[in-house]
Amino acid sequence: QVHLVESGGGLVQAGGSLRLSCVVSGTIFSINRMAWYRQAPGNERELVAAITDGGATNYADSVKGRFTISRDNAKNTVYLQMNSLKFEDTADYYCNIVSGNSRYWGQGTQVTVSS
Repeated sequence: QVHLVESGGGLVQAGGSLRLSCVVSGTIFSINRMAWYRQAPGNERELVAAITDGGATNYADSVKGRFTISRDNAKNTVYLQMNSLKFEDTADYYCNIVSGNSRYWGQGTQVTVSS
C-alpha cells in the first residue's frame, strides 16, 4: 500500500512564503511523475506544478516565477516552495504521484493566505 503525507501548510500573510512537503511511503517500485494540485472552495482541482523523474518541470501560469517544485528521489519526497504568496493561492494543496499505471493522492494540506 502506498501512502502520501503532505505537510507544511498553514496561515501566511500575502507576500510570505511556505514550503510544502510530501513524503511517499509503502511498496512502490518507481515514481515517474510527482505533482502538486490545489483546490479552492467552489473550484475544480487544478495542477499547480509537476516534475518528472528526469527533472523536467511544468507550472501553472498563475504560479510561474513564484513557486518551485523539486524532488528528492532518495527520500521519495516532493517539495513545493511557494514565495510571494497571494490571496488567490488560498486552497487545499494535494500531492499526486504517478507510478507505472497507478496514480496516488495525498489527503491534502491547507494553505490560507491573508490579504
